[in-house]
Amino acid sequence: MDDAKKDREEAGIAWLKNYFERVNYGAYVTLLQRPWYMIWLNFIGGLARGVGIGIGFTMLAALLVIILQKISVWNLPFIGAYIADIVRIVQAQLRTPTI
Repeated sequence: MDDAKKDREEAGIAWLKNYFERVNYGAYVTLLQRPWYMIWLNFIGGLARGVGIGIGFTMLAALLVIILQKISVWNLPFIGAYIADIVRIVQAQLRTPTI
């Protein structure tokens, strides 16, 4: 009975060791022991997300303006005039010098 219990304990320990290696627990503990490094990583990650959101929104808005320009050519009643106004506003804003 003693050998079976010991084998189960060794198997449990081996499973736990493999689990901690898979989830990279050592790197997590190291990160917790160096709070300034964790702050730096979070800062860089936040900057990257902010830049990504800015670029993504700019591309999405540009695509929307291009689509609206194409739709305004079709001269749809009401929609065409509304879209043309939006395109004119955007183009005027692009020509306005910034400070």
